[in-house]
Amino acid sequence: MTSEVKWTEDIELVAAYDYDLPAELIAQEPVEPRDASRLMVVYRKTGTIEHRFFSDLPEYLAPGTLLMMNDTKVLPARLVGRKETGGRVEILLLRRRQDGLWEALAKPSRRLRPGTELDFGAGLRVVMEGYGPEGTRLVRLRAEGDELAALARVGEVPLPPYIHRRLDDPERYQTVYAQHAGSAAAPTAGLHFTPRLLERLASGGVRREYVTLHVGLGTFRPVTVERVDDHVMHSEWYEVPERAAQAVDAARREGKPVVAVGTTTCRTLESAATDDGRLLPGTGETDLFIRPGFRFRVTDALITNFHLPRSSLLMLVAAFAGYDLMRRAYQVAVEERYRFFSFGDAMLIL
Repeated sequence: MTSEVKWTEDIELVAAYDYDLPAELIAQEPVEPRDASRLMVVYRKTGTIEHRFFSDLPEYLAPGTLLMMNDTKVLPARLVGRKETGGRVEILLLRRRQDGLWEALAKPSRRLRPGTELDFGAGLRVVMEGYGPEGTRLVRLRAEGDELAALARVGEVPLPPYIHRRLDDPERYQTVYAQHAGSAAAPTAGLHFTPRLLERLASGGVRREYVTLHVGLGTFRPVTVERVDDHVMHSEWYEVPERAAQAVDAARREGKPVVAVGTTTCRTLESAATDDGRLLPGTGETDLFIRPGFRFRVTDALITNFHLPRSSLLMLVAAFAGYDLMRRAYQVAVEERYRFFSFGDAMLIL
């Protein structure tokens, strides 16, 4: 039986990015090896759709193509501990601020008043300091030694709420090129790459460089307003190294395509781009909300997963592919039984 995805036609409404998805298509675990996932190839100019595997990616990237990737690393940011009264508490660290405090989600939040101290064992305690933006709490870590080392001892890698199975290997929720710890969720388009696939791409003349964007609260917040333009993105920290900026500028001069691996990479590139398509090196905070009507200045092609309904990520894909083509691609993905979301299959939009 064929499942039908129903869409609203007014793309100014958030409801236009809602669709019905059979629960069994939500991937609960990654495939092995990583590049054995399926790959839908979507051509923007012709509307053609092809069905391949991710290991076929080198066939689509010509020599000189520049692959841009997000090398952020997911923090072991899920902490389960006890209050002084013995009650169980869970903290999900989202981002570290410049003042040393962390924005976090807490359960049960209402019972954790400022000043409450929580014990997570192995020399790590957390003090509730106050209230942050969008329902978050501000907390301070008190660790014996380095904070990140303490998190590595007691924390768990947080998985999205739609994944109900525990990972045997937490590294499967990290890209093989993850370097800089700071994310609350993985840049999932990058999860499909293996070291061998990266070697094949390099031997075929495909260049790659890295930017960093630490994935934060936006990943956990659905778009709840009625109209797309009323949605406000949560800001996320990014860095564009000088080497990456020079590589993009060189690709532009040579007429070579720049391929963004994932929506986080795409947002980083477009946040740091000038109107004429140059990429500026440096660090910053971005709350860039890419939706239909956005003019892409750097990104020529996009590798991405299949995203949640009513999400800003789906709106970004619609902006890049075109709303009608995106809608058709998702309908085909459901009909062809692609696997959706973080551990699901991938799409290459050319």
